[in-house]
Amino acid sequence: MITAKLHVSASSSGLKWDTINWEIIEQHVKRLQMRIAKATREKRWSKVKSLQWLLTHSFYARLMAVKRVVTNRGRKTAGVDGKTLTTSKEKSDTVRSLKRRGYRPQPLRRIYIPKKNGKKRPLGIPTMKDRAMQALYLLALEPVSETMADRNSYGFRPKRSCADAIGQCFGALCRKRSAQWILEGDIKACFDRISHSWLMANIPTDKTVLLKWLAAGYMEKGTFYPTRAGTPQGGIISPVLANMTLDGLERLSVR
Repeated sequence: MITAKLHVSASSSGLKWDTINWEIIEQHVKRLQMRIAKATREKRWSKVKSLQWLLTHSFYARLMAVKRVVTNRGRKTAGVDGKTLTTSKEKSDTVRSLKRRGYRPQPLRRIYIPKKNGKKRPLGIPTMKDRAMQALYLLALEPVSETMADRNSYGFRPKRSCADAIGQCFGALCRKRSAQWILEGDIKACFDRISHSWLMANIPTDKTVLLKWLAAGYMEKGTFYPTRAGTPQGGIISPVLANMTLDGLERLSVR
């Protein structure tokens, strides 16, 4: 009954954003995510794909995706279209617009933020709709990425923090026979150099939508620039794509 009411509201202009029962929405999405994670553990990839399709076409998931982009820290930062989502109608309209058929992402808005060494880090800012679309597909990809992730990776992981990484380091180094050295590495321009062909071949998500994001390009000072490699820092799904690219380093490092 609740599902029917929500679908009727979504198909009309009467969706009242502030009265949505988010607990019901989150429970529904979480159940689907748990099924995706279970199928991933069992390596039933056709089942994973069908469940991901079900989730990305779910009205509840679309609501969750828009909620994420209108509540995070970047909600006031617009993309190339200059739009943000502030009113209930704008949010509701965006929920209804999140459809795979006919979807074409707009170019990213290129901005720069200062780094500690005095240099600047480029960020690619998608439009609010494109952020919501990424958040929608991330809901379906994250159960896979979390199930397959390296055990001791902590960056950009849900419910993990620097404190967890510090605790793991302490546990690994506090014994008499523990390693005496800690090595720190830095991958130069990591996000910028990830191979598009590798992502297309190895990331278990909708390839059509993924390719559109990777090939969206960016705008800087009124000029369009194509993207032939990398995943932009600033995209909601980009950290997970980078983590999945780096998964396996832990197994190599202990050989």
